[in-house]
Amino acid sequence: MLAWIKSFLLAHGLAADIALPAAGIILALSVVLFSILIYYLAKLLLLPIIRAVIKRSRAQWDDILLHNKVFERLILLIPALIIYAFAPAFTPAFTTAEDWVRRVAAGIIVFVLILALNRMLDAIGDIYKQYNVSKTRPIRGYLQVVKIITLIVGIVVIISVLVDRSPLILLGGIGAATAVILLIFQNTILGFVAGIQLTENDMVRLGDWIEIPKHGADGAVVEIALHTVKVQNWDKTITTVPTYALVSESFKNWRPMLEAGGRRIKRSVYIDMASIRFCDEEMLERYRKIQYIQDYIDTKTRDIALHNAQYKIDFSSQANGRHLTNIGTFRHYVAAYLRHYPRVHPDMALMVRQLNPGETGLPIEVYCFTNTTDWEEYEGIKADIFDHILAVLPQFDLRIFQNPSGHDMARMRIGRV
Repeated sequence: MLAWIKSFLLAHGLAADIALPAAGIILALSVVLFSILIYYLAKLLLLPIIRAVIKRSRAQWDDILLHNKVFERLILLIPALIIYAFAPAFTPAFTTAEDWVRRVAAGIIVFVLILALNRMLDAIGDIYKQYNVSKTRPIRGYLQVVKIITLIVGIVVIISVLVDRSPLILLGGIGAATAVILLIFQNTILGFVAGIQLTENDMVRLGDWIEIPKHGADGAVVEIALHTVKVQNWDKTITTVPTYALVSESFKNWRPMLEAGGRRIKRSVYIDMASIRFCDEEMLERYRKIQYIQDYIDTKTRDIALHNAQYKIDFSSQANGRHLTNIGTFRHYVAAYLRHYPRVHPDMALMVRQLNPGETGLPIEVYCFTNTTDWEEYEGIKADIFDHILAVLPQFDLRIFQNPSGHDMARMRIGRV
């Protein structure tokens, strides 16, 4: 091949002293282009055949291998093997070309095998997830360790191939310098390992809203570097956090909330317990005029009447039998109000519950989710809901618990005078 190219160049008037090097360069370019062409042909022809065979198979593991692109990585071996095979053709033009071409091709082969092995390990992890044992005995951490070891060994092998030295010699030299390397590059190594863990576990991304109270960070991630992660707080200040701190310490990531499409409202109103009482007929008649609880009032009064009649309750004392209370009716009203409120997410948890009573009264907690994650809209929705709850409380003959203010004290003094 090289001789034919040389003779062709000489026939077209190229000088004899540069014909051979020029022929070598043309041959090198031709081999590279040929290997790229074969790669794309293999990708266009072999991959569809592999996909068709896998689709017909009933096994699941081969579908997972296809999904993780293991075969696409292995096809990358074809151009490297072609270049390795053509290495002897360069010898007449360049004395040491065959040796260097084979070294580079061998390094590419090792690199491609590392890529394929990483994809294979991902596939093994996905296959393992198909079994119930994966829920109690995860192996993702072990697979990550294998990936790191594979990467280190692969880099050593590639360097040894390129410099034509035994990998054991390189490993021995690395072992002797390990202590010094760890001391000098401690922060760099920790940051590098943390970066791999953050990426592999998808713990944080650019733009994520995270909270790290220990470091005073509460805002959006604007930069993830080797040594630091920059967080722009909501007051527009910047907090710099060591990358390794995101792995070694706990932090809150709000991304799942944003992806879910709903943000939680969890707030209580405190009821003066002295205003809680059983409902009489006059109160029930007033409550029936409230649309959201008309059916509730009718259903509950009917059930309570049947229960009291069944057990022949003595009504000389209200302690006997079952009765509706204004606080219970209020809870059902608030729950019904939230279900009809257009900005409350209909497919997420919704409840109105009592918490433990205390010195500040009886807490009635609203627990629901808005149908938006926008901060400004969320605050507006929450305020609107509690504006209504606070305003409607007197309709149920209830009072908000509130410590006496200076104005209350002044009125008390005036009353005494």
